[in-house]
Amino acid sequence: MTPVTATRRIPDSHPSLPGHFPGQPVVPGVIILETVDAVARESGLGPVAALPRAKFLAPLLPEVDFRVEIEPPGASGLRAFRVVRLDAETPEPLCSGQLRLHEDGQPV
Repeated sequence: MTPVTATRRIPDSHPSLPGHFPGQPVVPGVIILETVDAVARESGLGPVAALPRAKFLAPLLPEVDFRVEIEPPGASGLRAFRVVRLDAETPEPLCSGQLRLHEDGQPV
């Protein structure tokens, strides 16, 4: 199985940015994690049921391209994910962790 990848950008018009932080907007972590869920759904994996581990490593500014990468499941059934900023010479890790996908019969 190959990893799922998708490139995204949060526009500076996103409604969460004026309050996070006024004058120096930073994309809130919850928006980054919602994007991970959206990539999982759009790729056919389904919705994320749980994020038992997530670590934020660097801030994401609006209007910056980033890539979401979701790995195939490991032995535990969890999938590793990471989010990397693409505007640098070398992609910079922004967030990483593990996710569990929704299975039929589990609440979302």
